[in-house]
Amino acid sequence: MAPDADARPLDPRPALVIANLGTPATPTAKDVRPYLREFLSDRRVVEMHPLLWRPILETMVLIRRPADSAAKYRTVWREGMEHTRSGSPLMHYTERQVALVQEALGDDVVVRVAMRYGDPGVQDVMRELMDSGHRRIALLPAYPQYSASSQAPVIDEAMRFMLASRNQPELRTVRSFPVNETYIEALAAPIEAHWAEHGRPDPSRGEHLLCSFHSIPAAMHAAGDPYRSECEATVAALAERLGVTVSQDNGDDGALVLTTFQSVFGRSEWIGPATIDTVEALGRAGCPRLDVICPGFMSDCLETLEEIDQLNRETFTEAGGGTFTYLRWGNDSEGCAQTLIEQARGLLAGWL
Repeated sequence: MAPDADARPLDPRPALVIANLGTPATPTAKDVRPYLREFLSDRRVVEMHPLLWRPILETMVLIRRPADSAAKYRTVWREGMEHTRSGSPLMHYTERQVALVQEALGDDVVVRVAMRYGDPGVQDVMRELMDSGHRRIALLPAYPQYSASSQAPVIDEAMRFMLASRNQPELRTVRSFPVNETYIEALAAPIEAHWAEHGRPDPSRGEHLLCSFHSIPAAMHAAGDPYRSECEATVAALAERLGVTVSQDNGDDGALVLTTFQSVFGRSEWIGPATIDTVEALGRAGCPRLDVICPGFMSDCLETLEEIDQLNRETFTEAGGGTFTYLRWGNDSEGCAQTLIEQARGLLAGWL
């Protein structure tokens, strides 16, 4: 007879798992390659049939891209921590968020970090919690806007654990929170602090606040992914909170706020307008000032620190633009922590 797992002492406390995308273990091609393989093998991320995509991935993408990506990771890895996963800004700040949420919720809850790709994996963390006697698990994907290529892979992985488990935990999760008031306040805080010191951008002079989100393939959007509409809802709520206007087509309509999409991959069409193209066009037009915020990233990472604060900054200034300011809102800021704490308390309602 198989042993009864619940014969072991149970821990009555619920567990909260805060999950993010993931990170390589070190900024080296050796460690970036398996991370990219796992990430780009997920059919939620690349929807091409594996029989067509796998040969391209193995013979082309994973030959060249790991070294290029590793070089970029080295520019953002925390100094002195090149040989540890916590040197990754994404891992470092997610761990900080877990610590802040744990402090706010107290010892009646166990809070853990998980990554969809790389370590610690979602299934591994859930297994560890079950082995420690926890039977109530709340899963909080750290993505304010829902997409089939962001939240869904995290939930998929949790469901794979459930499908393989004879003894399942009680599981809760959250879908998204694109217009949550605490989240919008967290976005507004660094913007207003910057504007209090430097004044608001003046769109009549070509100055703007640019909200840059990670892009998704146009085919995903056409298939019904709600991501773009949730990003636009976030921008609309933020603009209302700030008392400013949103451009409808990023054209010359006198609006202060622009919405763009970054981090495209491959040759297929992605939703736009592209951040890099918009930034370059603004620079060429002589834009004297551009403030940039990334509302979809709760933790700074390669896409914000290298792509936005390095590549896009350089593109803007070299094209003729003036002052470029990347406004950090997430990480271990009070507003970001409060956003996660509020989401966690909603998930844990009735369990505490």
